Amino acid sequence: MHHIFEIVLTCWRLLQEAAPYVLFGFVAAGLLRGFLLDNFIARHIGRNSFGSVLKASLLGIPLPLCSCGVIPAAVELRKQGASKGGSAAFLVSTPESGVDSIAITYALLDPVMTLLRPVAAFLTATSVGLAINRLPDETNETAVVNDPGCGCPDVELSRPQGFFGRLGGGLSYAFGELLKDIGGWLLFGIVIAGLLSYLLPENFFAIFSGNEFLSLLVMLVVGIPIYICASASTPVAAALILKGLSPGAALVFLLAGPATNAATIAIVGRFWGRKATVVYLAAIAFCSLLFGWATNRLYAFAGWDILGSIQLVDEHQPSLLSALSAVVLLLLILRHYIPHRLRSARFRKNKADT
Repeated sequence: MHHIFEIVLTCWRLLQEAAPYVLFGFVAAGLLRGFLLDNFIARHIGRNSFGSVLKASLLGIPLPLCSCGVIPAAVELRKQGASKGGSAAFLVSTPESGVDSIAITYALLDPVMTLLRPVAAFLTATSVGLAINRLPDETNETAVVNDPGCGCPDVELSRPQGFFGRLGGGLSYAFGELLKDIGGWLLFGIVIAGLLSYLLPENFFAIFSGNEFLSLLVMLVVGIPIYICASASTPVAAALILKGLSPGAALVFLLAGPATNAATIAIVGRFWGRKATVVYLAAIAFCSLLFGWATNRLYAFAGWDILGSIQLVDEHQPSLLSALSAVVLLLLILRHYIPHRLRSARFRKNKADT
C-alpha cells in the first residue's frame, strides 16, 4: 500500500504542476477553434509551392489536434485542393505541437524546450512537405476519412457565426470534444510519468552515457509505432529526463511519438501513396534524430541544465491555485467518462434482466 500511495502522490503532484497551464491551453485552443476563419487554412496551402508548405507547417503549430484527429482535417484539406506537400506538412506539425502541449511543456520542462519543440516541429513538417511535393501523385482517392478508431473527434472546418457564437462554439469544443479527445491520454501520460518517476532508479539512462546516438535511436524506435498525443507525451518525457535521459533524446520522443502511429501511417499510404509514406517516415526520423542531436549540443554549449529546472518544479510546493486547477481539470475530464461507464453498466444490467 505504501508504494501505491507514493505513486498516486507523485501523479497528483505532476497534475497540480501541469493543470493551470493545461486549462490555459484549452482556453487558447477554444479561441483558435472559434475564431479561425472558414476554410482559412485551405485557401493558404492550395498551391504546390514552397510557400504553401511553410504556411501549412506554421498554421499547424498552434492547432490542438491529436495525431488521429488531424487525419480527417488533413484529408479534407487535400480534397479542397491543398497541395500534397502542404497537407502532409499540416499532418506533421499539428499533432507534434499545439497551444495545450506548449503550455504543459513550459510547466513540466523548461523555457528552452518550450521554444525548441514547436520550432523543431515546424522544421520537421516543412521538410516532410517539401520532400513529398517532389513526388509524383500516386493516388486519386477522395473518400472521406472518419475517425480511424482512436477516439478522436471528426473535424469540421465550418465555424459558428458572430462573436459570441464563435466564442461559445470554440470553448464548447475545447472543453467538450477536445478535452474528451486528449484528457484521458493526458491522465494516462501523467500516470505513466508517476510510475516511471517512482519505479525507475536514479540515473537509469546512464547506460547510454557513452553512446548518445543509441539513446536517440531508442527513443525514435519507441516513439514511432505508439499512439500518444503531444500533451500526454510531455509528462512522460519529463519523468525520463529525471532518470537521466538527455534533453535531445526526450525531444526525439516528443517529435516522433505524436506525429506517427499505425493509423496515421495507414492513411498516409492510402491518400498520399506508398512512396510518400516512406518519405514521410524517413523525413520525420531523420529530422527527429538531427534536432535531438542539435538540442544536446545546444544545452551543452550554453551550459543549460534542464534536469535542474525539472527538479525545481518537482520540489516546488504547489499553490492553492494549482490544487484547485488540478481538481477542476480532473472533474472536467472524468465527466466525459463516468456517465458513459454508468450508462454502459446500466444497459448491461437491463439486458441481463430481460
